Amino acid sequence: MNVSRVALTLGVALVLAMTAGCQPWQEKYETCVTEKDNLEGLFENCQQNYDQCQAERDRLNEELLSARDALSAQPKAGGLEEEGGVYDPAKGTITVTLESDILFDSGKAGLKSTYKSKLNRIAQIIQREHADKQVSIVGHTDTDPIKKSKWKDNWQLSTERALAVVRHMVSQGIPARNLAAVGRGEHHPVGSAKNKNRRVEIVVHLFE
Repeated sequence: MNVSRVALTLGVALVLAMTAGCQPWQEKYETCVTEKDNLEGLFENCQQNYDQCQAERDRLNEELLSARDALSAQPKAGGLEEEGGVYDPAKGTITVTLESDILFDSGKAGLKSTYKSKLNRIAQIIQREHADKQVSIVGHTDTDPIKKSKWKDNWQLSTERALAVVRHMVSQGIPARNLAAVGRGEHHPVGSAKNKNRRVEIVVHLFE
């Protein structure tokens, strides 16, 4: 009888010990389940955000393609192509280059009357297609030094020629606030041919 009681007591003690030992593992299990649920919820939120980002990316790509197609459909030189205008997408400019020998007599800065009609056409196109754009008139010369004319140097000559074109553009209705006269002298040649380097560039800035 005493043996049975001892055995029963030991059995109860063993059960209590096993139950007590399981409690920490039960708590850990419940903690892991909670963390798992939290992670699953976080993953679902991330997935939703990712899907939204993908949809926004696709929408922006469509808009970009539409804008590119619309730009491709437009005349590259904005109406100035018939006057020799060249569109530079990297700079966002349209440039019409006029040889100084056609516009001016040698060493002079007064416009030839016979060539003003071309300037008039260019001015009309700018007024019609680019009325709100800034326009730079850039004068260039060759490397020959000034000897007989009244100008101090090629910088002054190129600037005076640019000013002559600017004043003519103003006379044709282009606002003076949209125009700038720039003299570059002989410092920006386009090649070895001097007649090509003697030039005036009419530069329309599309994005200013």
